[in-house]
Amino acid sequence: MSENIAADQLRLLIERIERLEEEKKGIADDIADVYGEAKSTGFDVKTIRTIVRLRKMEKHHRDEADMLLETYKQALGLA
Repeated sequence: MSENIAADQLRLLIERIERLEEEKKGIADDIADVYGEAKSTGFDVKTIRTIVRLRKMEKHHRDEADMLLETYKQALGLA
């Protein structure tokens, strides 16, 4: 009896994962479409991706990354 319950539970978990994977692929496709739309409108997709990544960061992490980038640029004579 408990083997049937465990097997049913395992099957349900796997089915949920499969559904979520399908949804994730759909969302990834939607995101790719938006980036494609941005590119066709004349926006630089690489820069947009950077902005999206920066907006996910907390301000103090973003400030730290900016400071490190500036320090490295100065060390390499790029500033």
